Amino acid sequence: LLLEELLVLGEEEAVVSTQSTGEELQNNGVEIYTFPTDDDTVSEVNREMNDMMPFAVVGSREDVKIGEGVLVRGREYPWGVVEIENEQHCDFVKLREMLIRTNMEDLREVTHKRHYEMYRRGKLKQMGIADDGAHGPVSLQETYEQKRAEHLKELKTIENEMRSSYLQKVSRKDAEVKKKLNEMQVRYDNLRKNANEEREKLEEEKKKVVCYAFLESPLPSIRYN
Repeated sequence: LLLEELLVLGEEEAVVSTQSTGEELQNNGVEIYTFPTDDDTVSEVNREMNDMMPFAVVGSREDVKIGEGVLVRGREYPWGVVEIENEQHCDFVKLREMLIRTNMEDLREVTHKRHYEMYRRGKLKQMGIADDGAHGPVSLQETYEQKRAEHLKELKTIENEMRSSYLQKVSRKDAEVKKKLNEMQVRYDNLRKNANEEREKLEEEKKKVVCYAFLESPLPSIRYN
């Protein structure tokens, strides 16, 4: 039901349109909150309000000007202004009175015993916990804290395993690097030793060659005057 439609309809037409909307909601399985009628102090007004549901409500935080600079809380549209506290424009005042002043306690009970209970059991079911009521209701907060503690413990275990695995890999890699360095040092030492031995051999060969050349060369002649 559009608010624009209600504003242009007559009172009887608006009632018929509201009833039609209620029937449509009911036919499509959409449940709405109904005011309780078992309390004699509010039963009469609650029955009257239930017959007017569903409410056509407009909300606004803005003040708009109407008439000669009068400020009202409402919404401004191209076709006019909707005053949220004007009962000829919308049912905001009825809704506020019925929920906050007349039926607040019932709303709390319905919220806690029905909606929160459905939410609680749904969450517990997601956690794999069945609440059959045999041992009293299961506390969602305690269950959440327990599951959170178990999850954190599991994460800590995984973290420790990953850290241990990382340290083992680093240790193995460090051992491999040290082994490679030792092998390179041994190879270098061997190459250096071989080079020194080759140099010594060459020095010995050089000395032999020089000595042999000296012995094979002819002696110079000596003249006496």
